[in-house]
Amino acid sequence: MSHNVTVIGTGYVGLVTGACLADLGHHVVCLDVDAARVAKLQAGEIPIYEPGLDDVVARGISSGRLAFTTDVAAATEHGDYQMIAVGTPQSEDGAANVSFVYTAARNIGAHITRPVIVIDKSTVPVGTGDQVRDLIAAELTARGVDYSVSVVSNPEFLKEGAAIDDLMHPDRIVVGVSDSASAEKMASLYAGLMDSPDRMLITDVRSAELIKYAANAMLATRISFMNELARLAELLDANIDDVKLGMGSDVRIGPKFLNAGAGYGGSCFPKDVQALIHTAQSNGMGGLRILEAVEEVNTSQKTYLLEKLEREFPDVSALTVAVWGLAFKPHTDDVREATSVTLLSRLVNRAARIQAFDPVATEAFQNYTHLPSVIYTDTAEAALEGADVLLILTEWPEFSAVDPRMFAAKLARKTIFDGRNIFTLPAMEKAGVTYHSIGRPTVG
Repeated sequence: MSHNVTVIGTGYVGLVTGACLADLGHHVVCLDVDAARVAKLQAGEIPIYEPGLDDVVARGISSGRLAFTTDVAAATEHGDYQMIAVGTPQSEDGAANVSFVYTAARNIGAHITRPVIVIDKSTVPVGTGDQVRDLIAAELTARGVDYSVSVVSNPEFLKEGAAIDDLMHPDRIVVGVSDSASAEKMASLYAGLMDSPDRMLITDVRSAELIKYAANAMLATRISFMNELARLAELLDANIDDVKLGMGSDVRIGPKFLNAGAGYGGSCFPKDVQALIHTAQSNGMGGLRILEAVEEVNTSQKTYLLEKLEREFPDVSALTVAVWGLAFKPHTDDVREATSVTLLSRLVNRAARIQAFDPVATEAFQNYTHLPSVIYTDTAEAALEGADVLLILTEWPEFSAVDPRMFAAKLARKTIFDGRNIFTLPAMEKAGVTYHSIGRPTVG
């Protein structure tokens, strides 16, 4: 069954969700206040890098099921489902800034002309659904009208670089409702994804809001735990790869998110960990000690590779450093909270010469950091020309596919600092280089 859906916000979540809902057969209007962004989308230009998204958007536009607009009244009039997918950036105190969510709620209340279901897709603090409902009700009262409005929490679980597959083949669809009718409407909206009756998890609104934060906090915890364990493995002459295999083989633990590395980044984990800590503090709990440690470990891990570099070469200003990878993870151009931002900024401050390459994130990194002294190259191999050492900060598949023997020929100091453990120790030993990684013995 086809439904009319309004998606408020054309950022990462809003654009992917709106395009995929149109692909499922719904009629979707995506609303954004950024006129330049909307104009690009109307022309089929995708403002973010997400594999396959351009094709999905193009299909939606050509089918007539996907449209983009800045007209708040027209967009609101369209949707029986009003999906709020605006940003919730981090405030100075660590809390999520929900002002854009509240603006969207007020606009809904100011313009709807019939009963609607309002869906909070944005990641929001627990209790936001109640605020959204009250704001809409206040606008309706001011207008002297009374329409039935149900507010649902429907958090997203999209991984950057695999968002379309995550949305079209979800592990679960979490829906927080306050009445059974809303649950039935959400089941109808997502019917095309319901290959199993257990796919949709129905909860109350507040539990659904907390699930999103809890899931991201758990994944961040696993990453920081493995990174701290990797440091211990180095001191003990153990190999974190073997430890990971032994741990992940336990069905109670599982193998995912056990990779040691140079720290997590992106738009979700850092912000959501902070927001959950702030939620605990503002509700009289004092804090969340485990998550506070998770954040502390991650902050430290982002400079761990630099510590290794400075132990090997105390005068960093004498080095030309090649850098592979600027995005916080592969298959995205997102550099928010990326380890590259921290490391390259510090290297610039230490007067090192930097030659950096990323397959898709160079422009985003330049706009985010404004580091004028960094040289950006068109290929990974070009970044090695004239360099002394190499730092690997993102595990792009094309990096691990290179012949390691090129490093001895290209790098003057024949030394690599791998923050993502993309090469095997035997391969690097044969390559004739000094190879530092995370949680594993140094080769060479």
